[in-house]
Amino acid sequence: MSERAQRPPAEVRHADELARLREHDTDDRPPGWALSLRAARRFILGDDALGISRKFVGDPSLIDRSLVALATQRGLMLVGEPGTAKSLLSELPAAAVSGTSTLTVQGGAATTEDQIKYSWNYALLVAEGPSPRSLVAAPLLRGMAEGKVVRFEEITRCPLEVQDCLLSPLSDRVLAIPELTGPESMVFAQEGFTVIATANTRDRGVNEMSAALKRRFTFETVFPIADFDTELQLVESEATALLRRSGVTAPPRRDVLEVLVTTFRELREGHNARGDVTDRLSGVMSTAEAVSVAHAVGLRGWFLRGEPGTAADLVACLAGTAAKDSPEDLAKLRRYLERRRHGDQWKALYDARHLLPG
Repeated sequence: MSERAQRPPAEVRHADELARLREHDTDDRPPGWALSLRAARRFILGDDALGISRKFVGDPSLIDRSLVALATQRGLMLVGEPGTAKSLLSELPAAAVSGTSTLTVQGGAATTEDQIKYSWNYALLVAEGPSPRSLVAAPLLRGMAEGKVVRFEEITRCPLEVQDCLLSPLSDRVLAIPELTGPESMVFAQEGFTVIATANTRDRGVNEMSAALKRRFTFETVFPIADFDTELQLVESEATALLRRSGVTAPPRRDVLEVLVTTFRELREGHNARGDVTDRLSGVMSTAEAVSVAHAVGLRGWFLRGEPGTAADLVACLAGTAAKDSPEDLAKLRRYLERRRHGDQWKALYDARHLLPG
């Protein structure tokens, strides 16, 4: 993979760690797994003794339950608000269990069964008719044939009839290819195959999953980070890494990040630490969005002035994330910025309130 790739998959980003875990992994492994369950857990939650970084900040028991669900060969469904790291929580176990996280289907209104199961090379199809040579395997077929984890992002964005193409692979562990004949017309799942799917709770009701499909998944809810210090630490580490990859050598200022994380939490929860009511925005005020704003603040300060960003830059970067195209949310954000608070960066935030567009 090119060194200029903006975001290599987890198995590439953390290849050294995975190799080290495999070298020291003496535990029993579930059939088809590249690592034992405990080694996969260490890959996600970290191990200082082996120099394994922590990649998920949250409830460790969620990781334990998810890995056990995968070991039972049931599908794993991760649900939660947007920006709660559901995609990361599907990528990391897939990399640990299968050694690859790239067998991925991105769900959407236009997703078809061909993009999930298989399609055809039409030049060969016309010339030779249906044959294994003209078959083009999609992620589901490859995952079943190779015994790998398949990731299905935003499954509830897909039409119900498209979702239900997973029923037979998850229950009978077989995928029929009716265009072929003989043994090649059936693909049987190999050890290690399963599906990790994600769904946003805000999409609930868009394309509600059938009861039959729900029965084939173990559901886990991913909640926002409850602790302020934990969220601040995560935003700082992720923003620092993003800024470094963007050519910014100055780390983000801690006091600016404290203002940023406080702002996001108050606008997300509708109250401050003392319990005073604040306007709650309808937009997504997630940790992931906070990281994006911290990245933008650092870029703005560094490339425009040659310094880390300030709370004034935060005002300029907030509208596109917090309010997006909602005039009501923009008005709430404007009222929030009118509040005076103690501290240099809070003063800078208040003084720069006029920078809010609109």
